[in-house]
Amino acid sequence: MATRYDCVVIGSGPGGYETAIRASQLGMNTAIIEKDKLGGVCLNVGCIPTKALLKSAEMAYDAQHFGDYGLTVEGSITPDFPKVIERSRGAASKMNSGVQFLMKKNKIDVIYGHGRLTAPDTVEVTPSTNMDGEEIGEETTVQADHIIVATGARPREIPPLPFDGEHVISSTEAMLQTDQPDRLVIVGAGAIGVEFGYFYHNMGTEVTIIEVQDRMVPNEDADVSKELAKAYRRMGINVMTDARVQGYAEDGDALSVEVETDSGTEHIACDQILSAVGVVGNIEDVGLDAVGVETAPGKIEVDEFFRTNVDGVYAIGDVAGGPWLAHKASHEGILCIEKIAGHDVRPIDYNNVPGCTYCQPQIASVGYTEDAAKEAGYDVMVGKFPFKASGKAAALGHTEGFVKTIYDKKYGEFLGCHIIGHDATELIAEVVTARKLETTGHEIMEAMHPHPTLSESIMEATRVAYGEPINI
Repeated sequence: MATRYDCVVIGSGPGGYETAIRASQLGMNTAIIEKDKLGGVCLNVGCIPTKALLKSAEMAYDAQHFGDYGLTVEGSITPDFPKVIERSRGAASKMNSGVQFLMKKNKIDVIYGHGRLTAPDTVEVTPSTNMDGEEIGEETTVQADHIIVATGARPREIPPLPFDGEHVISSTEAMLQTDQPDRLVIVGAGAIGVEFGYFYHNMGTEVTIIEVQDRMVPNEDADVSKELAKAYRRMGINVMTDARVQGYAEDGDALSVEVETDSGTEHIACDQILSAVGVVGNIEDVGLDAVGVETAPGKIEVDEFFRTNVDGVYAIGDVAGGPWLAHKASHEGILCIEKIAGHDVRPIDYNNVPGCTYCQPQIASVGYTEDAAKEAGYDVMVGKFPFKASGKAAALGHTEGFVKTIYDKKYGEFLGCHIIGHDATELIAEVVTARKLETTGHEIMEAMHPHPTLSESIMEATRVAYGEPINI
């Protein structure tokens, strides 16, 4: 391996490894430093393995409804929790191997160990311990003209619920543990909380979700929040909003969670608590102070092209601040390295970053919510098309949810779209592309959507917004 590179990336999550690949494509001699496993949180204990868990949960749910499709199954179908976890780990392992292949294919040096900046062009690497408890890497020092920090984020810890890995767990333990709790309290009704709520409920765990704000998935459109709450309560998940966890106590073999609500104090019995209240960037022990990189609480300060205040040092992805999404990190990294290479690039439009939540019904959104569009001064046209009016949704047996579109009345600008329902996360890309191309509502209606598909619902919701409904 070389000791001097054109580009060194610290961290190999989706942001880091895709940045390294693009750097290599642009002719840069590139290395990537990883203290754990290639692929970072997303591939190993995040995006990919959680989706494998959620698929098992979806299959368990569907199995209970085979009769709705005219199918008879003899005997009961019972989740085998350890095997469900094993399948999830297999998906993660496969993707990890894929990243290893991509590093070799693109002639990127992989350096294992903990990387710390000691100068604007220098990274000191020391051995580290990976998630399997293995010591990896060796002491070495590398230099580069451009160093990109992509160290990601970790679960946020709050004072009433310090993580201990047994009573109070993070998403990591929730994903890896093979002992299934009978009763689980989840604190936080954002994407992580509602996804694990769906998973554990369909595995047979009694689930309570507690949210401090007045609605579930509070970053989503208010109509989506209401629809998800209805769906979860209908499933049998206990949802508490406007509720503040004060702490917990051991009560024999169980735990008692103290919750403050507008009507008083409640105590909820459970076997385990999952704290899912967001993430915080990994800015510690990276050597930022040593070279004078400016930081804010939980993130590195960067400009629109991800340059820090120190020449030659950059930061992308979760460590550079929200939204904390893998695809956002990848786009930031590619834009950053293309700017370094002298390409004519434009800053990212953060109002066109899609968000996806993979519970059932799924949630996908992009752009302004209805309330945010009004607050921004737009005179809006809003269209909502329920999936119960969709022929494809009826055929699938998934008629819950809707598509909600928001347009500017003056120019027809596509301001936002919010979907809750089956395969919502596969539908949102059409809207992201349309908004990128500055497509108007008229063009969405004029674009012929295939029938029968769920994608027609975007066109139908647009027709409703323009006062031209056809199928509702």
